[in-house]
Amino acid sequence: MVKYGLIGNKISYSFSKTFFNSLFKREGRNDLYENFDVPDLNHFKNILYKNTKLKGLNVTIPYKESIFKYLDKIDTDAQKIGAVNTIKISSEGALIGYNTDHIGFKKALSSLLPLPTKNALVLGTGGASKAVVYALEALNFKITSVSRSKNKGMVVYSELNKEIISHHHLIVNCTPLGTHPNIDEHPAIPYHFISKKHLIFDLTYNPHETSFMKLSKEQGARVSNGLKMLKYQAEEAWAIWNL
Repeated sequence: MVKYGLIGNKISYSFSKTFFNSLFKREGRNDLYENFDVPDLNHFKNILYKNTKLKGLNVTIPYKESIFKYLDKIDTDAQKIGAVNTIKISSEGALIGYNTDHIGFKKALSSLLPLPTKNALVLGTGGASKAVVYALEALNFKITSVSRSKNKGMVVYSELNKEIISHHHLIVNCTPLGTHPNIDEHPAIPYHFISKKHLIFDLTYNPHETSFMKLSKEQGARVSNGLKMLKYQAEEAWAIWNL
């Protein structure tokens, strides 16, 4: 039996386990996908040692960047992005890192375009946001990143005003705010400046409609969660594992 899995922290909400085990059942495969919920990456080598049948792993919050030092090789896109969300374990045991988030996001977003402008506001600065920025750059978007603390080339939430919000017709939430079980949380942006011209994309998919999406929809915006992105990136991960 071949095994696959997801490594992260507080990941009981994740859809990946259900997605892949359903895929295995449909295809009549005797494979298994399981969650490896660990408090830190010091447990990573032990997971590999105890699970010798592992062929591939997905990586999620908060390890998409810190996983780098454990890998033997990193794909060019993942290197440029600075985050890994997929690991292929070769027949020789080599750990090869990839990023399929940017592919999943690009595919999910493309079906929702065009927009009045190609200006995007990206909320968050973690591994997921790096993949989103990479995908948006490939689609020729102009990007403004929003952080909780002042960093070069970024704005902080307190600086968001009518001019900035109205100028950016795509707003992407790459933070974990609003993810189950903390469903009442949402990014601190001035929602009253959002309009029907906006597309609001939340990478979160549990709950199906986040507080971020609800507040934006009340202002007339189109909204999308991250479920299609997740499915697309999972399909890409499956293709990589079976190269």
